[in-house]
Amino acid sequence: MAERRSGAAEGLARLSEWADSHLSLLRTTKFTSALDIPVEFVTKNVKLRGKLHRVTEKGLEVEHIPISIPVITSIQRKWQSEGLLLVRLAGVEVAPSGLAWLQRELKPKQTIWFQLLGREDTALECLVLLNKGRFLSVCLNEEILREGLGRAARIEGLQHDSHLYWKLHKRLLGAELKALKKNKGIWKEESYSERIRDRISNNKFVQTMKQFVSWLRRSA
Repeated sequence: MAERRSGAAEGLARLSEWADSHLSLLRTTKFTSALDIPVEFVTKNVKLRGKLHRVTEKGLEVEHIPISIPVITSIQRKWQSEGLLLVRLAGVEVAPSGLAWLQRELKPKQTIWFQLLGREDTALECLVLLNKGRFLSVCLNEEILREGLGRAARIEGLQHDSHLYWKLHKRLLGAELKALKKNKGIWKEESYSERIRDRISNNKFVQTMKQFVSWLRRSA
């Protein structure tokens, strides 16, 4: 019986190693459509590198930059198609002023990193990271909220009762609260008490907070 269990465990370990090695190989593949990205990349929240082409109302149009391995890359270039990925800022409802800010601050061909959180049709829900020096990076999702250029929203693609969901959502709500306190962006026209009351009266906000409290109780 012990030998059977040992054999099954060994088989499972080999299967896991095979899957990991193939995922590593796929990292050298250039993805030109959200549908080309393996489900495992999304569920494992893999971080990819890309080159920005343009900012639109639908999201960021990004050219994926795969890991380069000279021999493999030269072969792949012969059959790879062209195409851009549509990357959205997960957990953020971007205001028109936020869209203008992104178009002003982000430059064409600028390198960005995007961590996969979910996929909806042909769009990717991501945390988008921008390098600001050798050891510093900025999360655009949080930066938009910190500047008062959007509202925190549900993070599509993640299980809403998962630890990762609430960890990220807490960060986004914290960034939004900083803008609320400082009267920044879309919050500057109302008093602080009016803004808080407005947010509490929003059904989505109340629902989110109830889910958060429920998650905290289960985690205790």
